[in-house]
Amino acid sequence: MEATVEHARTLLTAARQVVDRAVARLAVDVRGANGRVDLERLDREQAIVYDLSAAACLVGAGEAMLPWGESGGLAEMLTTAFSGHVVAEVNSRLQGREPAWGVETLPWHGGDVALAFAAARSVELLDRIAEQVTTGPLPSPPQTDELDMARRVFRDFAREKVAPLAEAVHRNDSDIPESIISDFARMGLFGMGITEEYGGSASGGPAGHSENDLLAMVVATEEITRGSMGLAGPFITRPEILATALLKGGAEEQAKRWLPGVASGELMVAVAVTEPDYGSDVAGLTTTATREGDHYRINGVKTWSTFSGRADLLLVLARTGTREDKHRGLSLFVIEKPRFPGHAWVHEGEDGGRIDARAISTIGYRGMHSFEISFEDYLVPAENLIGGEAGLGRGFYLQMNAFANGRMQTAARAVGLMRAAYESAARYTQERHVFGAPLADYQLTRTKLARMAYLMAACQAYTYRCAHLIAEGGGQLEASMVKSLACNAAEWVTREAQQLHGGYGYAEEYPVSRYFLDARVLSLFEGADETLAVRVIGKGLAERALRSSPGGGFDGR
Repeated sequence: MEATVEHARTLLTAARQVVDRAVARLAVDVRGANGRVDLERLDREQAIVYDLSAAACLVGAGEAMLPWGESGGLAEMLTTAFSGHVVAEVNSRLQGREPAWGVETLPWHGGDVALAFAAARSVELLDRIAEQVTTGPLPSPPQTDELDMARRVFRDFAREKVAPLAEAVHRNDSDIPESIISDFARMGLFGMGITEEYGGSASGGPAGHSENDLLAMVVATEEITRGSMGLAGPFITRPEILATALLKGGAEEQAKRWLPGVASGELMVAVAVTEPDYGSDVAGLTTTATREGDHYRINGVKTWSTFSGRADLLLVLARTGTREDKHRGLSLFVIEKPRFPGHAWVHEGEDGGRIDARAISTIGYRGMHSFEISFEDYLVPAENLIGGEAGLGRGFYLQMNAFANGRMQTAARAVGLMRAAYESAARYTQERHVFGAPLADYQLTRTKLARMAYLMAACQAYTYRCAHLIAEGGGQLEASMVKSLACNAAEWVTREAQQLHGGYGYAEEYPVSRYFLDARVLSLFEGADETLAVRVIGKGLAERALRSSPGGGFDGR
């Protein structure tokens, strides 16, 4: 039976029904006395919630692929194969736990759904996909002519300027060359998330960006990450976080003071939020900012502050309230500092105090350096509190406003990295001969390459769908979902690309070894995957179910 997009639609409809039923069951179980999700109850079901979140992410990606799949050809084959992957993954996560998911029978065990499942999982389908993706370019969901042209420009730049520097920066853990930062500035990359009135290129909208703005950022991120994930880092999320905080909660004079320099690339940005004992649990942060006259005195330690040596502006989340205030006692400050090269730096404040920083050695994602930073009685002018007095206690919320776009951009990084790894593997398997034949001629190789292709396509389509939702003022939950899915997929794709290189995949002279190391960080930053799955995605899905059926709609049948 030839696999078609109708098989994909049948499978995704069945998977959606199973996931929605499981979410409804979860919502009833974790509903608190106030009608909202009770976190203690949610945490008692972490294992189920983690798997359910993964299943929901897969189904969401499959649904995002369907419109593209309807165009036929390779897009249809990729969509159908991915739908088979979705059902296989959902099945593996719930089998033996059906009561906990609120289901008794699985629709793909019989009838038309079972036939669709067999067609979508056929080795013949994967072989046809491999035949096309190994002899021609891997397609992307269609965009406007303007975005397609931008993609070509960014791709050429990454190939000609970024990729040649990537290996030296990685092996030596050296600083990102100033020439690359200057090139990024000339291309307007630092201003893509900043509105035109402050020198950027974003045109605005309900979320501060139009769909075209967001897609342009995604395309730039994908293509430049193909050249190097580390070198692509400076322009991706940090300028966006500062810009969002200033535009959502800053004073007009603050936006005018800093945003034009950020948009032009004159001012680099770093963010200091995470602490040694508090990562995803931001509400527990202990770094303090105490008002003293016209200044705030900052004391505490931040960690994993990426690019803060080279940065001119350091965005710091500190506690201005009490520990009991939790996230409501946090405020955002902008520290203006000199640039420092290398792996350690010390800054003596103009008004008093000191910042002492050292880089944390990492296995990948090198070039920008991630620092542990100690603030010792550092005085920052009160005028640098974002929003002024009105910004006290709003730091957590202002930072969270930028998370949706940041997580979507991280998914785009994962897509770019997957594509680089896939292309490396596809080339190598056609050149490498094993037992008298090219490695690419073997069925198992072709199966792996086809799976890489449909995972990339699904994550890319879901990222583009997320851009549409964010532009309309939503997409907060979907951004976390695509981030989780794409980052996990990138680990598998880069590992298999390395595996297909055999022993050479373990050699530093082949870029594929770097891709694997870089991919590992994706599920750790912008929300560790476990926290994201349980406390953001699982919680968010349950809250949606409760809003749609406040009394609880699961009937147990």
